[in-house]
Amino acid sequence: MKKHRVALLGLGMAVKPHAQSLLDLQERIEVAAAYAPSAQRRNQFAANYSFPVVDSLEAIVDDSSIDAVIILTPPWTHDELVRRCAAAGKNILLEKPIDVTAGRAAGLVACCERAGVAFGVVFQHRFRPGSLQLHALLQQQALGQILSASATIRWWRGADYFAQPGRGTYARDGGGVLLTQVSHTLDLLLHLVGPAKSVLALVDNSGLRGLDTEDRVAAAVRWANGASGVIDATNLAFPGYPERIDIAGTQGSAVLEGERLLVQLKDGSVMRHEPGDTGGSSADPMAFSHGPHRALIEEFFDAIDAGRAAMNSARSGLAVQELIDALLESGRTQHEVKL
Repeated sequence: MKKHRVALLGLGMAVKPHAQSLLDLQERIEVAAAYAPSAQRRNQFAANYSFPVVDSLEAIVDDSSIDAVIILTPPWTHDELVRRCAAAGKNILLEKPIDVTAGRAAGLVACCERAGVAFGVVFQHRFRPGSLQLHALLQQQALGQILSASATIRWWRGADYFAQPGRGTYARDGGGVLLTQVSHTLDLLLHLVGPAKSVLALVDNSGLRGLDTEDRVAAAVRWANGASGVIDATNLAFPGYPERIDIAGTQGSAVLEGERLLVQLKDGSVMRHEPGDTGGSSADPMAFSHGPHRALIEEFFDAIDAGRAAMNSARSGLAVQELIDALLESGRTQHEVKL
């Protein structure tokens, strides 16, 4: 099996589970370089990990032996970095969101497809054991026809989280609770039940943090399969609770709360998966195992080696961007928005 040479772009908060995963996968993946514009972040990363650190982006882009990059930078930087790396022929694994709007995200997907490079997005919740088990059950139609599918994400982000300059603002992050926190759970819900048909949303900013992005969303959803549901999302719920997905069908129901799965069927069958951590719902957004990241990275490179689309392909991640855009538009117009 080919050993891939990979570079990390961006060495902030999101790098930890990726670095831990790459250490686990070092027999298959060699980290050739790591880069951030900040010398302080480069030095801190070098002190924590044994991977090579470079002081310029060009050292990565111009190195033809590096066949893939993992981009972990803020959303507004994605367009330039993805296009530049795609032009250099490098496969790209990108931290969510793909971009700040569905239109911009679709442009990046098209760019990578034209360049003939693999393009994946980091939606690691798809790779949690409970999520994989539930996805398999739904593919087998174990719950029957889906009648209701909802997500509740009541997280907490405190003053320490927002202390970083620009954190939570449109200028830095491109959005608020939907794009920055809730997108993981919404992507997983879409991955499980399929696309949404329409939404009717309330989108609010509490004003408690002096930010210009939303921190409360409540919406009714009509799914393309005919099911209905709700989305209830905030990062104001102290001290933070595990996100929850509820799916009810004609043959039974499933509750996925963080990494805890409970499935109860009408035939008396009961299936459970118990979690190992809180999933990052509390004040510490990195309070989770890196296992799903490792599985996601491994799947991405499996797909490259097999010449197929990855389960976490960026094209598959466009649906959540479209849903978020629709929720925001509905909040602005106070009307139902069709997708």
